[in-house]
Amino acid sequence: MTEPGAPEALPYQSLYRRFRPQRFSEVLGQEHVSLALRNAVRGERVGHAYLFSGPRGTGKTSTARILAKALNCTDLHDGEPCGSCVSCTEVAGGTSLDVHELDAASNNGVDAMRDLVSHAALGTPGQWKVYIVDEVHMLSTAASNALLKTLEEPPGHVVFVLATTDPQKVLPTIRSRTQHFEFRLLGPDVLASLVGDVSRAAGLGVDDDALAAAVRRGGGSARDALSALDQVAAGGTVDDDAAVLAELAEALAERDSRRALVAVAQAAAAGHDPQRIAGDLAEYLRQAFLASVAPELMSVTGGERDHVATLTGRMGLAALVRCLEALGRSQVDMRDVPDTRVHLEVVLVRLTRAEADDTVAALLERVERLESALATGGGGGVPVAATAAAPGWPSTSAGPEPAAGDGDAAGLQTKAASGPELARQSLGALRRAHQPAAPVAPASPLAKADHSPGSPAATASSEPGAPGMAMAAPTFPTRDDLVEAWGDTVLGILPGRARARFRVGRFVAAEDGTAVFSLPNATHRSYCEEVRREVEDVLSGHFGLAVPLRLVVDADAAGSAAEVGSGGETGGGISETVPTDPRRGEPDAGAVGDDDDGDLLDPENLAEQTSPAGATLSAADRLKQAFPGAEEI
Repeated sequence: MTEPGAPEALPYQSLYRRFRPQRFSEVLGQEHVSLALRNAVRGERVGHAYLFSGPRGTGKTSTARILAKALNCTDLHDGEPCGSCVSCTEVAGGTSLDVHELDAASNNGVDAMRDLVSHAALGTPGQWKVYIVDEVHMLSTAASNALLKTLEEPPGHVVFVLATTDPQKVLPTIRSRTQHFEFRLLGPDVLASLVGDVSRAAGLGVDDDALAAAVRRGGGSARDALSALDQVAAGGTVDDDAAVLAELAEALAERDSRRALVAVAQAAAAGHDPQRIAGDLAEYLRQAFLASVAPELMSVTGGERDHVATLTGRMGLAALVRCLEALGRSQVDMRDVPDTRVHLEVVLVRLTRAEADDTVAALLERVERLESALATGGGGGVPVAATAAAPGWPSTSAGPEPAAGDGDAAGLQTKAASGPELARQSLGALRRAHQPAAPVAPASPLAKADHSPGSPAATASSEPGAPGMAMAAPTFPTRDDLVEAWGDTVLGILPGRARARFRVGRFVAAEDGTAVFSLPNATHRSYCEEVRREVEDVLSGHFGLAVPLRLVVDADAAGSAAEVGSGGETGGGISETVPTDPRRGEPDAGAVGDDDDGDLLDPENLAEQTSPAGATLSAADRLKQAFPGAEEI
């Protein structure tokens, strides 16, 4: 109880109200605004309307009141109000008749604005009459239009100061009739200095950790920082989620899903909203992003700045960008999801496990990790499985067939040759693939290996690393090799025009290092000569050596095969005579010059003729193609 005769104690006033700036020089972080307004007051060039925009707690309303004090101050000092005259005292106490404040958020109707405009022309005790309209972007369209005419032609003694946090919502016609000043957020150093000065002036005795927490909670806003300092002074603690954010950042850096989920659970138990956690975590990671791109833009200080800097090197730029994008999308999605915590947990699991995310950003992050591993010399080898032939492209290297008892190998081979690849293989290739391996004849006890100098055995054994035999050079393919490769691989990978022209022919011999290819007639052979080089290139790439091609018609093919049977070399060393089919004298279906199917070069037929080999042939035609020289009985 207050003793009789003692002055009554003044009610407690919040720190941000007690330490509100009273001069232009006391407005922190807004020197560009303070200097312009002070020069305007000193030079008597004050405009009739100003628009102050910027984030909350940056000094917009305080600067408007300082301007009102300076305009009516009776003892002005270099554009600064004295603060001790009657006018300055009344403005500071909120009792001045020269200053009228209107909260447009609660008085946004046209009636309130018409009332303000109607009293604007009335005189006041001071020289200037100042109207401060806060949150002007909340005015309705009708109220904005009512204010518009007065802003265009105001009375000579009236100054309008409009304040807003969202200038884009203010009518362009209003913005164009004002001088627009943009207020900025305070930097961490400026805010830390302000909080420290206020704590000492108020005698709060708060430790440095609590001051740092208040600066963090302020987020660049002086009012928010002083409110947090008030909370620290009252309760000794501040609701600071920096520890949760640091734990989540560590979980993302370590790619530890369990650690991230535990941190979210602890934050939820402490009462933190998942959507706020996502926003604060995005801001925390943004500081790490700035540390790697533009360190001068970081807004954290002290130990937190060092932690953020180390986090940048551990996560990498690609991972940081991916996290920022994912957290930004999650804040939008959380508006519609039934359980925001579950949504946040799913997002964190995707961020800590790149294999659970199929976005392009996740793939880029995995590529960056591989590049970093290669740059540091760790784990850069390519797995052997990655060098295997892709499905649908048979391997050109000859390998040993799986043994009869190797069930797993045989099963894998059957799976590899199933589906479309099995349909594309020739019958001869399938027959040879399933034939049992030829038994190896036992070596004769009388036979002796020739190890004389220069002999093949001595040469093979003398080479370092040779496992008992020398690597054989590629040999020219036999006719059977050509037929097998043609049906399995070569025809399917030929260019469209070459495939359309060569699909009706067949290999009949391999003589003197040249593959003999038979065609139905001379006209078709002339068309195939135009693209023969393309076929030779594909054959050479398949067998690993040059495979020249000689094109013949069926009559010539029979003669060539007969000559090979008498003295030449045929595929596999088998001599045979290709019988002449009397029907071969006429072009086959689909050949050039056929009246029914048309020219193979006709664009209308080209698409049909370039289909995979054997796709439109009957069973009998496929057997004839697989067994050249066979006759139908």
